[in-house]
Amino acid sequence: MRKVLVIVGPTASGKSDFAIQCAQHVGGEIISGDSIQVYRGFDIGSGKITKAEMQGIPHHLIDIKDPQESYSAFDFQQEARKAINQIPTLPIIVGGTGLYLKACLYDYTFQAEDHDPMADEAQYQGIDTDTLYARLLQVDPIQAEKIHPHNRRRIMRTLTIFQKSGQLQSSIIAAQQHQPIYDTLIVGCTMEREKLYARINQRVEHMFQAGLQQEVERLLAQGVTFQDPPMKGIGYQEFAKYIDGECTIEEVQAQIQLHSRHYAKKQYTWLRHQMQVTWFDTTCQSAKQAMLDQIVTWLHTPN
Repeated sequence: MRKVLVIVGPTASGKSDFAIQCAQHVGGEIISGDSIQVYRGFDIGSGKITKAEMQGIPHHLIDIKDPQESYSAFDFQQEARKAINQIPTLPIIVGGTGLYLKACLYDYTFQAEDHDPMADEAQYQGIDTDTLYARLLQVDPIQAEKIHPHNRRRIMRTLTIFQKSGQLQSSIIAAQQHQPIYDTLIVGCTMEREKLYARINQRVEHMFQAGLQQEVERLLAQGVTFQDPPMKGIGYQEFAKYIDGECTIEEVQAQIQLHSRHYAKKQYTWLRHQMQVTWFDTTCQSAKQAMLDQIVTWLHTPN
């Protein structure tokens, strides 16, 4: 069974830096599990790693989609598994939503042929995302916990599954066996909550200093709209009201910080309940070294 290292954790917890260290330490290539970094032009708001930061380590599933293209857990499953098969050294998946990771790492089955995002959008046209999410909370609260309130595409998909089949998506997922198809070690990056929230706030400040506002304005000038998939992510969707003149740029920054902190809390909750994660404090050098040693031991342990 192929060994796959997975590095998870909330935003700003140090996943990318640790992934580079791991790749250098044991020899590996990195697969991005981020749903926004797959899109070209969405660099600052997604926290996309730069060429310099990669330090020569090959990265996969970054800048592979145009903003108008959809990208789903099914797409990640197919692309990530292809990368795992092609990487000659250790595949290292970094980040990713819970559904993305489960879809890739387990025998997770999708009915992709039944999925028509355009039909979903047409069906719910004229209904705002907040209203759809409120409906989702009533219809399938378990699945709603796994979906960000701004992720209109996934909200519509879950509602459509219930409408067409009369079954809850959460029940369909729970009924699958989900046997692992790789020998996987899942490592979690963490730190004290107050320290993490401070890092998140600082990270957003740095994004604005690096030109996040200009990035959004450039994307809009190129024809990207707030209805395109990547513009619904945290760090981009908050600009919609600013562009419409309904809030200040300072309020946009505060909203991104708030949403990022809320999402970090949600990530922690999901990971602690849904996956077998070995956590370590990324701010502690001895803990980081101990984790690197543990990864080496796992890597050399037969399946």
